Amino acid sequence: MRLKIWGCRGSVATPGAETTKYGGNTSCVEVMLDGDDTAIVLDAGTGIRALGLDLIGRGTRQIRLFLTHLHLDHLEGLRFFAPIWDEKVSLEIWGPRSPVVSLRDRILRSFSPPLFPLDFRDVPARITFHDLPGEPWLGEGVSLHSDLVLHPGPTVGFRLESGSSSIAYLPDHEPALAGIDAASPDWLSAGALARGADFVLHDAQYSEAEYPAKIGWGHSSVAHAVEFSRAVGAHRLVLFHHEPVHSDRELEELEERARELTEDGVSPPLLAREGMVLEVI
Repeated sequence: MRLKIWGCRGSVATPGAETTKYGGNTSCVEVMLDGDDTAIVLDAGTGIRALGLDLIGRGTRQIRLFLTHLHLDHLEGLRFFAPIWDEKVSLEIWGPRSPVVSLRDRILRSFSPPLFPLDFRDVPARITFHDLPGEPWLGEGVSLHSDLVLHPGPTVGFRLESGSSSIAYLPDHEPALAGIDAASPDWLSAGALARGADFVLHDAQYSEAEYPAKIGWGHSSVAHAVEFSRAVGAHRLVLFHHEPVHSDRELEELEERARELTEDGVSPPLLAREGMVLEVI
């Protein structure tokens, strides 16, 4: 199982000279499995635009998209995802359920004037919608589990398993609100999803100095990301969902801080960047 990061910025896309190294596109991760012609995609931030062009070039016709939540930085790329404009494509979309409005109707709001010139009825691809969390999703050689996590609005995190390998994807998460020093990961937000994972891609949007002014916004400081990774016994932390105002150099400073906070004998945290491929054996 391999993961390729197509977008790892948080809140809003940030193109520019100061974000070229780690990227300015918002959240989108591709899960790649040997011998599987079906694309598995996590979130539809602006990073999904480039992924879509790549999938068209590969001739991929079966796509499964799993959304952690419907904030625009995780959804705004869907309208510009080239495969949905191909009638040969079949796209299944999973996302968190709402007791008020269906997943389909919530997503369709962004496919109508004045937000977008075309109506969803103009989309030629075959699209179906499914609610999360539910029973674990099982595909060829991989299983995906979801659960609600601490973030404003219905939001889920994911755990992917293939053989003995596992990855947790928690791009928007503020576990510090309920406390990270719980006696057991079972009592920690997303603890069961991330327990013992080979890689945890975790929200690390703020520095420790920035976080006190952002409490309750749904995001973590770099220190909280390290603390969460330690609490769940993850093998390696990947710092994700970068703050829009942080330049490449400022992100590297946060990575250095995360490594200072990491205990001896634990693999040092990694800073997510566009194009990064994580190999899980």
